[in-house]
Amino acid sequence: MARDEIPVTPAVRVLRAEKVAFEPHLYPYEEKGGTASSSKALGVPEHSVVKTLVMEDDTKSPLIVLMHGDKQVSTKNLARHLGARSITPCSPETATKHSGYLVGGTSPFGTKRAMPVYMESTIAELPRIYLNGGKRGFLVSLAPSELMRVLKPALVSVATE
Repeated sequence: MARDEIPVTPAVRVLRAEKVAFEPHLYPYEEKGGTASSSKALGVPEHSVVKTLVMEDDTKSPLIVLMHGDKQVSTKNLARHLGARSITPCSPETATKHSGYLVGGTSPFGTKRAMPVYMESTIAELPRIYLNGGKRGFLVSLAPSELMRVLKPALVSVATE
């Protein structure tokens, strides 16, 4: 893919500004296909595809959780870890309001509103991760160390099957 074919999203602008080495990956977006669809289209393990989830605590403060594509977030364990009474996923409309991205195209980079980022600790152990580049049907791959350098996420262990 030619460099000028890459969608220039807020996420791509942040990655370029931070001099992150990343590769763009376009694929046919499938409504409600999730990480199973994108991993199959790109021929990569779903475990390496990282979903960006926008959630809120009991005070309606938004946060981002980065999780393996083949795992779920235990909101109960996350709330306990954060000292919150509860954590709930945002509605698609609320997630878009906080992030500036459409659900299915949410990137942790270049969000409209600054939010704390929590990342499942085992993501850092992967050689390469694939996460949304800020548009449906567009992932970027990069080293987890680059994500950690730019976003400085808090590491958590809140995955469930």
